Amino acid sequence: MTTTRNNGISPLDVEIAALQGGSADLSQYAGKAVLVVNVASKCGLTPQYAGLERLHEEYADQGFTVLGVPCNQFLGQEPGSSEEIAEFCSATYGVTFPMTEKVDVNGEARHALYERLVGFADAEGHTGDIRWNFEKFLIGRDGEIVARFSPQTEPEAAELVAALESALA
Repeated sequence: MTTTRNNGISPLDVEIAALQGGSADLSQYAGKAVLVVNVASKCGLTPQYAGLERLHEEYADQGFTVLGVPCNQFLGQEPGSSEEIAEFCSATYGVTFPMTEKVDVNGEARHALYERLVGFADAEGHTGDIRWNFEKFLIGRDGEIVARFSPQTEPEAAELVAALESALA
């Protein structure tokens, strides 16, 4: 098992299903940098899918992936089935990065992945509940959470890219 400074268990040690069924097998990302993002198809921030895909394509050969985690907890902005989500992401934004099953990121039914993530503070010191769709967590090659970014932080923002490049170094 890998460890984090945050809570002793790496987010990559949890089990979560893939969007189209079966295991997402997060252990396959050990040794890679991973940007975990709770996503939604009907949100004002949904265009961030394009930047997430560009990041994924640009840095994949260096050991990086985006991991999209659909969530319908914010004003019902991800109402679709797994098939509808996959079709929307592929057809609208050309998404090729992996996606998990739709989960809760807050509340009593919060998925174990987010139990591991929410204790990590962003640059402004925010910890705890996910604030909105497209909140981002960067996990380093060692399985440790290295950065948290607000939903409004664009995927290609200088501070996110700098953190990503540092995690890949």
